[in-house]
Amino acid sequence: MPRWVAPAALFGVAGVAHFLRPRGFDVIVPRALPGPARTWTLASGVAELGLAAGYAVPATRRATSRAAAAFLVAVWPANAQMAVDAWRSGSTRARVVTTVRLPLQVPLVRLALRGGA
Repeated sequence: MPRWVAPAALFGVAGVAHFLRPRGFDVIVPRALPGPARTWTLASGVAELGLAAGYAVPATRRATSRAAAAFLVAVWPANAQMAVDAWRSGSTRARVVTTVRLPLQVPLVRLALRGGA
């Protein structure tokens, strides 16, 4: 399987999820961001769909891989917010899942970058 398929699928599925179940994403938008959370949710969904499409075009894969890595770093605060919220009022399962998810961003960034090779 070509290296670009996995990150394209990851971003495609995530992008669609932002539109099918936006409430789950709205609650993790960092409160410090201006404007409605839904705007950020939908904008990040559009960005993810754009990244998925970018991996599918050979001429844009390298630039897409860099943009995807930057995107993953940029959305990390939302993952951190989710973990903070889980520790404040979540179940033990939510605390574990959201805390374990934080360092998983590193291999996702690597996957994104390898997709452009």
